[in-house]
Amino acid sequence: MSRPTRLAKIEAAVRLVLQFNNAFNQHDVAGMMQLMSDACVFENTYPAPDGTRYVGKEAVTQFWRDFFRESPHAHIHIEEIFGFGNRCVMRWRYSWAEAAEQGGHVRGVDIFQVKDGLISEKLSYVKG
Repeated sequence: MSRPTRLAKIEAAVRLVLQFNNAFNQHDVAGMMQLMSDACVFENTYPAPDGTRYVGKEAVTQFWRDFFRESPHAHIHIEEIFGFGNRCVMRWRYSWAEAAEQGGHVRGVDIFQVKDGLISEKLSYVKG
């Protein structure tokens, strides 16, 4: 395999996660789920300490629909992103606005796994 081909493969997971984050910030659940595999796994950060695990496209889709309905101002700012092969790590700052328009934020990390050009796993962790 030539060097440019290897680099393209390494960068593919990062590009996919960037697309996913753009869809997230537009609250585009269909766009997000188009980038996830049918057997995808998503581990949320809540409730502490282990969060909730959602398995399969239907369960993950329903989570995101409920999430954006409850958090209409949700936004993720990427602080750092890097990948290698089928893995990608994204350090982020998640911000929201509450009913009184007073917002808040938390910082955390997502660990993604990509298989066959789709996100198969998204594990989310938040700072204490």
